[in-house]
Amino acid sequence: MAGVAIVTGAGSGIGRAVSVALLQAGWKVVLAGRREQELAATAALGEGAPCLVQPTDVSDPDSVDALFAAAKDRFGRLDLLFNNAGTGAPPVPIEDHSVEHWRRVVDVNLTGAFLCTRAAFRLMKDQDPRGGRIINNGSISAHAPRPLSIAYTATKHAITGLTRSTSLDGRAYDIACGQIDIGNAATDMTRAIARGVPQADGSIRPEPTMDVQAVADAVLYMAGLPLSANVQFLTVMATQMPFVGRG
Repeated sequence: MAGVAIVTGAGSGIGRAVSVALLQAGWKVVLAGRREQELAATAALGEGAPCLVQPTDVSDPDSVDALFAAAKDRFGRLDLLFNNAGTGAPPVPIEDHSVEHWRRVVDVNLTGAFLCTRAAFRLMKDQDPRGGRIINNGSISAHAPRPLSIAYTATKHAITGLTRSTSLDGRAYDIACGQIDIGNAATDMTRAIARGVPQADGSIRPEPTMDVQAVADAVLYMAGLPLSANVQFLTVMATQMPFVGRG
């Protein structure tokens, strides 16, 4: 089943991989992100498949409203939202963590997902046929933190609450919501993982990574289900990364 999708953070990494996979599977995709040039590069990888480049700051309510209005104007409806846009903060001790960095991570990772979810509800509940699907990008950090990651970890735990509430409240409108928690997908943002990252015992060690295509395939599976079925939570991770038994 293919339809119309919005992918936030579509200009790089997981967002780019998922966007290209959706385009190749026949979806019409609205590519949202802050950098228009990177969004255009993602669109080019779709090799002519129908898509729309829409520069967006997910932390800005007006920018999000413009995104969903553009999607409706171009394609007439919305079947899938992949809440993927995210950011982190410098890895510093809690006592040195700035309020500015905290607020930026919360604004993008949590408030941005809420704003997009709110806009998706408004569109999905009133369209014909009614309903659609929302997939939230959580993280392995939604289960277990890395050292020095309080803002990122807190927002990813909060995404789980957002997913559960969205899933419950969406039932009345045929809106399904699930979450994918990803561990160590190899992207430009995660290059440091292969070089060495802090561990719970205070050491710095490299960790195994996985091809980002595995994430794209997993999202494609979730997106392709009929609305009568839902993957509530799915974890996809590098097999040998230190998650189970981390520490």
